[in-house]
Amino acid sequence: MVRLSIASVLALGGTAAQALASGNCTGVNAISTKCASKETAHTRDFFYVGGRYIETAAGNVTVDQLYVEKLTPVSSGRSRRRGVSAAKPMIFFHGGGTTGVTWLNTPDNRPGWASYFLQQGHIVYIVDVTAIGRSTENDIANFPMVSGSSSEGIEKGFTAVEDYNTYPQSQLHTQWPGTGRKGDPTFEQFKKAIIPLSTSWVPQELALRASGCELLSLLGEKAYLVSHSIGARGPILLSNDCPQHIAGNINLEGTTIPFWSYGYDLGGTPANPWGLANTPLNYDPPVASAEELETEVVGEETLALRSCHQQKEPARKLPKIASVPFLMVTGDASVHITYDHCLVNYLKQVGGQPDWIKLGEIGIHGNGHFLHLEKNSLEIAEVVNEWIQKRESM
Repeated sequence: MVRLSIASVLALGGTAAQALASGNCTGVNAISTKCASKETAHTRDFFYVGGRYIETAAGNVTVDQLYVEKLTPVSSGRSRRRGVSAAKPMIFFHGGGTTGVTWLNTPDNRPGWASYFLQQGHIVYIVDVTAIGRSTENDIANFPMVSGSSSEGIEKGFTAVEDYNTYPQSQLHTQWPGTGRKGDPTFEQFKKAIIPLSTSWVPQELALRASGCELLSLLGEKAYLVSHSIGARGPILLSNDCPQHIAGNINLEGTTIPFWSYGYDLGGTPANPWGLANTPLNYDPPVASAEELETEVVGEETLALRSCHQQKEPARKLPKIASVPFLMVTGDASVHITYDHCLVNYLKQVGGQPDWIKLGEIGIHGNGHFLHLEKNSLEIAEVVNEWIQKRESM
């Protein structure tokens, strides 16, 4: 029995050794000391911002704190890296079920968006959103957790959407690295980063609003906020509460769809009762409760193009949110291509002038929901960088 166990271990070790001998530094193999990092050189600091005390039976504990990681590019003559050369920093907000690591290297160990924007000279801040990851809440009663997505749920929603065909555009999906299916090395690395999350949206939003604006006030410069999926709630809320600190709100398929959450089938469930969030926004004319927002459904409902929920006219405006430059980026093979128009149109209805880049229309094809992790992720990062440079030149 013992000899068989040792033999098994040796066999596994031999497999890893063979991978290294062949120069394979993809995925988890890159953990080896033989593999050089592909990341942009930087220094690293971390901080906790915000938070408050609550009294418990055991004494006072801190809740609502926000974990913030600061990455500062360093100059290097050999690689022509230029250190900090961009005036404005960037803050990255992860989506649901993951943490700030989503902005570091990709599951198959290619450089991620943090490295890309460090290379452009930006100081990069990465947060773990309140109640998630390294910002997990001590206020357990108000922040119950649910488990992360199953392998099947990940395949269906993100990595192998073409196999499930829940919307017509899914058949265009080609950009996920690897097979996108259970057992594939890249899939397994990705799935291991999917962690429990809190669905206590109201207390989570309230905590993020307080700590997020405090973070922005400490930077000393306006910042570009970059978010993915449900992480877009943070920048929307901060655009409402402290827009003076924000240079732009950049959304990779942001899940702040007005008043509604879409399912795999036709229809869905009510969500975001304040239009773009679960907590109050500063409408003009003001409203005392979300029930005062009169809504209607517009458009025909199909799996290729969903109907939208919006305000009845005359619509109340969101002047603070509308004052922040807004960019939505959508992949042509993602389910978001079927309903992101609802968010863009709502932002126009409340007084904004959002920019919407549909990647398929500019010749970038095959992308699902995780734009920043797929094979052409840096090509998409360049699209975002061009938008930033255009804003900076105005």
